[in-house]
Amino acid sequence: MSALPAAGDSITFRKTMTVAEQGFFTGITGNMTKTHVDRAHATQAGLTDMSVFELAASGLLTTALGRLAGPDWRIGAFSVAFARAFPVGSSIAATATVTSADDSAIACDLAVTLSDETVITGTARMVPLGA
Repeated sequence: MSALPAAGDSITFRKTMTVAEQGFFTGITGNMTKTHVDRAHATQAGLTDMSVFELAASGLLTTALGRLAGPDWRIGAFSVAFARAFPVGSSIAATATVTSADDSAIACDLAVTLSDETVITGTARMVPLGA
């Protein structure tokens, strides 16, 4: 097993959420919520464009977690909260920060930011792959 990360270690994964990715996520999940797939409906609802799928955006946190913990670990628990909708085309940063780590678990705080605003917060617990 690779070396454990220490409390305070963090990794940030940055990505722009595109229209193409909206289409992929729709195809994978079957989610046809109008604010996510219909630009006219989204703007009538007061958004500037279609809303990024919340779970697609929070899924970027799994990349940060995997890079932080390494290949011998998997997600054992994952909890997130969403502050607000944000539009397709947004460039976001998904950060996982270790709060504690031992051979049985790596605990992390999670945050997704858009510019200087935190739009998703949460926690995760990584466990050994075989657990």
